[in-house]
Amino acid sequence: MLVPRQNRDVGHKWPVSLPVAAGQCAAKKPASTEETIPNFCIRSKPSVVFQRFRRATVDPADQQKLDQSLSKTRRGVLGRIGTIFQANEITEELWEELEEVLIMGDVGVDTTMKLVAATRDRVAQAGIKRTDEAYALLKEEMVRILQADAPPLDIDNPNRLLTVVLVVGVNGSGKTTSIGKLAHYYRKRGRRVVLAAADTFRAAAIDQLKVWGERAGVSVISHMPGADPGAVVYDAIRASQESRDADILIIDTAGRLHTNYNLMKEMEKIRNVAQRQVHKAPHEVLLVLDATTGQNAITQASKFGDSVGVTGVILTKLDSTAKGGVVLAIADQLGVPVRFVGTGEKIEDLAEFDPWVFVESLLEHE
Repeated sequence: MLVPRQNRDVGHKWPVSLPVAAGQCAAKKPASTEETIPNFCIRSKPSVVFQRFRRATVDPADQQKLDQSLSKTRRGVLGRIGTIFQANEITEELWEELEEVLIMGDVGVDTTMKLVAATRDRVAQAGIKRTDEAYALLKEEMVRILQADAPPLDIDNPNRLLTVVLVVGVNGSGKTTSIGKLAHYYRKRGRRVVLAAADTFRAAAIDQLKVWGERAGVSVISHMPGADPGAVVYDAIRASQESRDADILIIDTAGRLHTNYNLMKEMEKIRNVAQRQVHKAPHEVLLVLDATTGQNAITQASKFGDSVGVTGVILTKLDSTAKGGVVLAIADQLGVPVRFVGTGEKIEDLAEFDPWVFVESLLEHE
């Protein structure tokens, strides 16, 4: 099953309303060059500042990559959102046009209705009349959805000797490529990474993973094509714990359709093998989704979650679609957070997902 939303402290604090002097907008300087704390000044009665505290060390490079990958989306239908809120007043027509744009941008009907209703309620409760102030609240509601009440990414646990990450997805989603990028991402950050080629169903998959492993500078544990994937995982865990001295093992699995029952059962077997060898493994199950598939990605995520308990999403090809709104639908309808975003074709083109950076980049004017 999909990992459910839970009300727990995950190291984030939602916007705190702080009173300020009438007509003033409080500002908070970042504690370092890597921290940006956005402020929304809502000049209602009483005046308040909405502050959202995100990860204290958002990589500036990640911000830039995510911003660039959303360029096509901003030039598409969702780019009209900023124009909508340039109106002189808040009207029923404004909300209706916003709903239309969000649905056309692949946010999905249910998520769109929820997002617009929540924003309208807050606008009414605060007595807001200005469209720019309503726009600020829309951004907050988007961030609220994207947080998905999710715990932090469970890869950087300092008390764990070996972290096991299972990566799943359908053929053509960019799964193996994402694994290579993920290995590069963590190796650059000083981690000792090993890859397991448990996609034995397709002969070329093993060779493909080896190519990405070589590019990332990490070892790849593999068997012959057609071998038992569970045996590959078993050997990869032993090698990671013994000869390779790894602290992260990333397991590639056979690309499969979410309707393929036998292959989904095989996935459960791989998971069970990992659990028997490493406490609570796999610690993350990352589903690779192609952003260009739009709402079909929701169905894929649901079916995979039923079999392997997806804990997060790697969204690929975001730079190739004008409908980046599917990110909001994934977080809202499934309660599964987007963990990483593929931002291009190079090995370094992978960014850790941050809700605030995403919203600001999504709604930025071209």
